Amino acid sequence: MTELTRFYNTFQPSHYNIFLDINRESKQYTGKTTITGDAKTQTIAVHQKDLTIESVQVDGQNRPFTIDAKADAVRIELANTGDVTLTITYKAALTDSMMGIYPSYYELNGVKKQIIGTQFETNFARQAFPCIDEPEAKATFALAIKFDEHPGETIISNMPEVRNENGIHYFDTTVRMSTYLIAFAFGELQSKQTTTKSGVQVGVFATKAHQANELDFALDIAKRSIEFYEDFYQTPYPLPHSWQLALPDFSAGAMENWGLVTYREAYLLLDPENTALDMKQLIATVIAHELAHQWFGDLVTMKWWDDLWLNESFANMMEYVAIDALEPDWHIWEMFQTSEASAALQRDAIDGVQSVHVQVENPAEIDALFDSAIVYAKGARMLVMVRALIGDDALRAGLKDYLGTHKYNNATGADLWSALGAASKMDLGTIMKSWLEQPGYPVVTAAVVAGKLTLTQQQFFSGKGQEVGRKWQIPLNSNYAAAPAIMAEKTLAVGDYAQLRAANGKPFRLNLGNNSHFIVKYDRTLLADILNNLTPLDAISQLQVLQDLRLLAEGRQIAYADIVPLLARFADSHSNVVNAALYQVASNLKKFVTPNSAEEKDLQAFFNQLSSAQVARLGWTPKASEVNDDQLTRPVVLNAALYAQNKNAVKTAHDLFTANKDHLATLPAATRVFILKNEVKNFGSAELFNQLLAAYRQTADGSYKSDLCAALTSTPDATLIAQLIEKFEDADTIKPQDLRAWFRGVLATNEGEQAAWDWIRRDWQWLEETVGGDMEFTTYITVIASIFRTPERLAEFKAFFEPKLNTPGLTREITMDTKMIESRVDLIEAEKDAVNAAITKIIR
Repeated sequence: MTELTRFYNTFQPSHYNIFLDINRESKQYTGKTTITGDAKTQTIAVHQKDLTIESVQVDGQNRPFTIDAKADAVRIELANTGDVTLTITYKAALTDSMMGIYPSYYELNGVKKQIIGTQFETNFARQAFPCIDEPEAKATFALAIKFDEHPGETIISNMPEVRNENGIHYFDTTVRMSTYLIAFAFGELQSKQTTTKSGVQVGVFATKAHQANELDFALDIAKRSIEFYEDFYQTPYPLPHSWQLALPDFSAGAMENWGLVTYREAYLLLDPENTALDMKQLIATVIAHELAHQWFGDLVTMKWWDDLWLNESFANMMEYVAIDALEPDWHIWEMFQTSEASAALQRDAIDGVQSVHVQVENPAEIDALFDSAIVYAKGARMLVMVRALIGDDALRAGLKDYLGTHKYNNATGADLWSALGAASKMDLGTIMKSWLEQPGYPVVTAAVVAGKLTLTQQQFFSGKGQEVGRKWQIPLNSNYAAAPAIMAEKTLAVGDYAQLRAANGKPFRLNLGNNSHFIVKYDRTLLADILNNLTPLDAISQLQVLQDLRLLAEGRQIAYADIVPLLARFADSHSNVVNAALYQVASNLKKFVTPNSAEEKDLQAFFNQLSSAQVARLGWTPKASEVNDDQLTRPVVLNAALYAQNKNAVKTAHDLFTANKDHLATLPAATRVFILKNEVKNFGSAELFNQLLAAYRQTADGSYKSDLCAALTSTPDATLIAQLIEKFEDADTIKPQDLRAWFRGVLATNEGEQAAWDWIRRDWQWLEETVGGDMEFTTYITVIASIFRTPERLAEFKAFFEPKLNTPGLTREITMDTKMIESRVDLIEAEKDAVNAAITKIIR
């Protein structure tokens, strides 16, 4: 296994002059990179990957060099140490891997076009130019680019263009920054621009395949986000401009390149007249996330990838802080509860999960760190917990000190805790060590033992897990003052329960606001008290009851059958987060039934009971006066009604399709996907299939594309499923960045599961070659593990993936996902009869 040697230890660059001459027609480019730096030893190495190095000069003299492909290195012998100037000439190819410098493809009026963009995180700058490609190796960069330019094209980069001589575009020298944040793009682009209160130019750029008004929403959110952060961080935005660029081909969701943030089109652009509220919220939080990075990640950068959480966890929290300030009516923290909190609790309960802070050296392992449920979601929950502990005044004061001390440099997690601890006068480093360095989280059991209210903490596992005695310093946030602020002990007695209950006048509860990263197992006495007093509880507290019961059932600490009769208590809630939690539990019951069986018919009847009143209240069509909760709840209950095969719901969806068949894109965005899926599943034909597939290829609307994908992959027709799978490797139809959604869509259907599973086993090598360098590659394994639930599928999963266990970057995922399927198979076998009996009892 290749171990990563830090090249920065032997050569420390201070400035780069980079010249690139790019030819799109031939997909080739030549380059000349001049690096000024301090050589600590006479033998140094500079990163390069897949570059053809033609010459190396040191201080104007040719020097011999060797290529070490395994280490991504060009090794150079110097005459002396100290200040040196390296000049490296080379040539390379543009790739279609969405890494390094690559073309991004789109169609305009039936004509195929491309723009050139970049993606250098984690360590792909070395594919574009020789460099010390490590976060700590900050330097200044002067970029000059020539390309086969046509009239009307635009080129943008991190800094403003300062001159154009002989077709060469020269950009202003950057501030001191890491290589992975360099970016540029060129092609036929449209843009809209504005200026912040402090004079920062803000712009949104996209291809001309989009309508101009699709840029408006992003421009507004970006401008106001930068203004918010300048105030919150009490630190000016450090660059002259902030460009937001939508790329048609992009492997991640978005990337925080300093001054030139890149996005998937679906996460930046939207139709202002027909976009669902949840999609607006998602796009707004993505933009706010990337702009939070311009300070936290770009101005101050983690020293090494093991502190990736410093970048991502913080930006993940701040996106909600920012959007909550900009759009308070959205109640965006509710979205945090249904997305980040839920994902973190689900994944962090699997034995073998990574901790937030992970030691990493092997190059192939670095991309595996980008576990969205841990480094992003759990890390954000961890910081929300800190914010609740210390308050915003101390948070802002600590951040101002942290950013001021480390600006244009690097930092570690200890540096952040030091700054926040000094501002809050709390020993945050000690408190947070248990959350940063340990995987998993605790379940706190609250029980009345011999009359005493007693709390016990133990690591929670959703399946089998090895108990190793981990403890956490838990911010309990109880509604009883007798409970301590922090629980560091394994067990503690709070006091006489009868006296406490009488004095407080309400049920005992922990983790108010669901801000701390743990769940609670109340004994029968305490849980019954809570359930008998549900009505006064706020929406987050009701969500939390459902969330904790679901997880405890997954962990075999309570019986799923005991939850079933409780669900109807929540079914009339007008809160979207309560409904989201309710139907997450209800959907988990699907694993206990065989498709098309009598048991599934009963489950569908149960879904109908839960959803029918809400469907009648909300209907299919948005109303002008309805509140946000109604807009966000409607899709949840309509989806339930369609699973229930409610005749009225199926007919209404079909009627809406028929009335709008010539302009399907204009259907209300919040319900469009259900109308399309219903049509494909219940009224499908080859003609409809081809119509929707053609619409998918033609539209540039990311939201509509997603709806069409969901509809097409739900077809029960074996012939059409086979045709779909043939399109998996047709990049003109399904871009590699979108393939996972198509694969999951087919795999998740009873009719398509076998065909999709056969495809991925047959063509795994193709998949690895196409998206193997992508930080989301391992999620194909996660998707499979989230669906498989039978002993036969478990055996097939192990037979296919266990031989790949030693593949760098895949080991942890395969191990965890095997355990996940094993746990699900055991749970179903143990509880399916009781669960189905409980459902039958309710509907009869």
